[in-house]
Amino acid sequence: MVEPVLELTLIEKIYPGVKPLDRVSFDVVPGEVHALLGENGAGKSTLTNVIGGAIRPNGGTIKYQGREVEWRNPREARDAGIHVIHQELALFPELTVAENILVDHQPRGRLGLLSARERTRQAKTILKSLGISIDPSARIDELALADQQMVEIAKALVGEVKLLILDEPTAVISGKEVDLLFDRMRHLRSQGIGIVYISHRLEEIFDIADRVTVLKDGKLVGSAPVEELTRSRMINMMVGREITQIFPAKASANTEAAEGPVLRVRNLASGKRVRDVSLDVRAGEIVGLAGMVGSGRTEVADAIFGIAPIDHGSIELDGSRIAGHRPSVSIGRGIGYLTEDRKGSGLFLDMSVAANIFAPALSDVSKGMLVDNGREREMAEGQVKAFSVATPTVSTRVGALSGGNQQKILFSRWTRIADRLLILDEPTRGVDVGAKVEIYRIIRELAERGLAILMISSELPEVVGMSDRVVVMAHGEVTGEVAGDEITEDSIMHFAVAAPNRASDAEREAAA
Repeated sequence: MVEPVLELTLIEKIYPGVKPLDRVSFDVVPGEVHALLGENGAGKSTLTNVIGGAIRPNGGTIKYQGREVEWRNPREARDAGIHVIHQELALFPELTVAENILVDHQPRGRLGLLSARERTRQAKTILKSLGISIDPSARIDELALADQQMVEIAKALVGEVKLLILDEPTAVISGKEVDLLFDRMRHLRSQGIGIVYISHRLEEIFDIADRVTVLKDGKLVGSAPVEELTRSRMINMMVGREITQIFPAKASANTEAAEGPVLRVRNLASGKRVRDVSLDVRAGEIVGLAGMVGSGRTEVADAIFGIAPIDHGSIELDGSRIAGHRPSVSIGRGIGYLTEDRKGSGLFLDMSVAANIFAPALSDVSKGMLVDNGREREMAEGQVKAFSVATPTVSTRVGALSGGNQQKILFSRWTRIADRLLILDEPTRGVDVGAKVEIYRIIRELAERGLAILMISSELPEVVGMSDRVVVMAHGEVTGEVAGDEITEDSIMHFAVAAPNRASDAEREAAA
């Protein structure tokens, strides 16, 4: 039997009043992908932080390459060949791609000076090995979130790697990018590297994992080879109950009969990513906006909400044209926007649950220039109850809550404001399957109350399961639309990989 590269035995971690790890045993052998599953709060992050040296356990033993170790800090674990890629990226936004990739391994010339040329060359080599086309000289804050994720992965592959831990690496990538990541993982596996893979996308587990371990409430539920498990069995192990229906029933009403669209977009161009987009969303309808990462989906949402400028075309809400608007204007007209990066651009992590819910509409809980704390608390408690948010109090810091509960807080915030249109960008990113079911129910109930919903998602099963109609983008353009029984993963992918319509450029130039 092959000796494990990592072996944890009866690991415990205790904080005042909580035990995130309760006698958990876990191992990884060289050349395997070991999936670590569980709901938010199950103990996965704590366990990976123990492995990576960020947290010291209160009990149990860690063996690495056959010897017992006690990491004093993450640097010791990294130097030994353990690399952790966290869900929340650890990049320097003001530095270049090359500077970030080689931040701990800066190449030097013959005189001992830093060599920018060699740094760029090495970064290009690493990116090429991942099949990624990113300019090494570009600043991180100029990149899309998916490209930033790939830079983080490239950064982890610098130097000697014995154990690689990937926490939700596909949360912001899809299609070709996922295929490239999995190809690279298989290559690393063939070289004898052990990989711990954490994901809420269960379909991926069957594609890439050799073995599965499930945690729940800090305890080990069980481990098994992936071929011995089914999707329903994995869900049952994670949530402790059977979930018979993931997606709620779709609308039976004919939205085509509604009096005109709530949102009408025509020939929209915005920045470098949006070339020619036209779409409608009607009251009570969930329209999925699908496409590969980089197709321009998020940039369309930014333009509709007023974050990005409109270079060409028109946007209408309830038949009234929006031109040169700002997010404050959109909010005033009943548009809400749940962004893909809840921690970077969605939530104020150091502020309370109540403050986060009412942040865009302080006038609702204010008297004059001052916030009425009593009214804010009372109204927030009502919102927390309505959305089943698990939080000790509404005064609890949002950053202390699980990803699923953070996402529900964002829904609570924007559904108070959005009485006409709600834009959802990756609404279940980094959320466990139990919380997903609740979020899907919330989305469908909002649509049934007459809200128009535009939903962007990189998870094709989510797009298929939730959408009444799907608009597909590629290369900044709409390449197709499917509805009803035609909404399948195959039909969406057919349009998602379509060639761009170059005629649109000529048409716009002629019109100008």
